[in-house]
Amino acid sequence: MRCKDQIFVITGANGGMGKAAVSLFLEEGAKVIAVDRTFDAKSDSEACLFVEADLTDEQQVKGIFAKVEEQYGKLDGLINLAGIAQAAAPITEVSLSQWEKIMAVNVTSLFLTSREALPLLEKNGGGSITNVASISAVRPRPGLQAYIASKGAAVAFSKALAIECAEKGIRVNVIHPGPADTSMLAKFTPVNANPDDVKEETFRKSVPLGRLIQPEDIANAALYLSSNEARNVTGAVLHVDGGRGL
Repeated sequence: MRCKDQIFVITGANGGMGKAAVSLFLEEGAKVIAVDRTFDAKSDSEACLFVEADLTDEQQVKGIFAKVEEQYGKLDGLINLAGIAQAAAPITEVSLSQWEKIMAVNVTSLFLTSREALPLLEKNGGGSITNVASISAVRPRPGLQAYIASKGAAVAFSKALAIECAEKGIRVNVIHPGPADTSMLAKFTPVNANPDDVKEETFRKSVPLGRLIQPEDIANAALYLSSNEARNVTGAVLHVDGGRGL
């Protein structure tokens, strides 16, 4: 029960990693505000409140944290798992609207959620923000210019925020997942390629440990970075990638 009675906002909560994180944090005694654009199924309980919101919309993000303050009056941690992929393509085939959408979801959402979370974290006497980026930020590959740029920006933003918030007792860290066994993996598949072949030949074989990252691996990393066990960890980038970033 490492998070007993603590309050966490988890974004991207309807995705594979998000569902794993929500489940784990509830098991560890937290109360969770689960946020995503839509949910396959949702049932509010005393421990878990589901909120549908567009994280690129300033007013909707403000509304999320207004609910947190109204319901709980405090916040212990924010975990940003929301993100969008990019189908591999040459830069000449990437439109401005595609670029802007990827930047909005993968970077602007971090700015908006962090900005609105900080007053509640400060009011609580401290807390944590954990942003999920990608191993591609340090090991780029062709055709993912917008995605890679957005994840690099997520790291730089997180490190800057870690410095800014340290004196307030607020820690900010990053997780770099490697190729993960979630529905998003198929979205990186080039047009006309077989997703199963790409998953095996391109992704799994690129991981030195020989297996894809599981959603639970990322949830466990987020739990560590959000817990008191990581009380002296801030500005860190934790690779959960099976060695792919080496």
